[in-house]
Amino acid sequence: MSSIDTSLYTPELVFFDFEANTYEDFFQKFSKIMMDKGYVKDSWLDAITERERSFATGLQFESIPVAIPHVDPQHIIKPYIAIIKPKTSISFEPMAGMVDHAIDTKLIVNLGLLKHAEGQVEVLQAMMGMFMNEDAVADILSQTTAEGMVDCFKRYAN
Repeated sequence: MSSIDTSLYTPELVFFDFEANTYEDFFQKFSKIMMDKGYVKDSWLDAITERERSFATGLQFESIPVAIPHVDPQHIIKPYIAIIKPKTSISFEPMAGMVDHAIDTKLIVNLGLLKHAEGQVEVLQAMMGMFMNEDAVADILSQTTAEGMVDCFKRYAN
């Protein structure tokens, strides 16, 4: 049985048509939202921006380009998984130099996990499986409500 806590998926943390030009712009705007909602500390913005520069999170799957940015637990107030479908794609550098160009993401999943070592690997593995599944990706991309997106992610989480 998987130990992924699907209660971390909540409609309050699903964002459609998010507008940002770069990942830095995205982090800047998103940090304000997440601080206002009480999920992250004011150190989050600098920490996630620096982590993204050092350890890029863009992934080019066959069916969808995705970014899965995350940050160390000391910058998190309460755990979360946020799902962001930007209005237009946002460029992220590729994870571990997997490709030689920026990834123009159509979906961003921001992980804010407190059990960094224990939970993050399992969540990342589940996400990888989800984004390699063409039916799951089609289902995700067809969602138009926060509740529908949460249900969809919960359905494919394990």
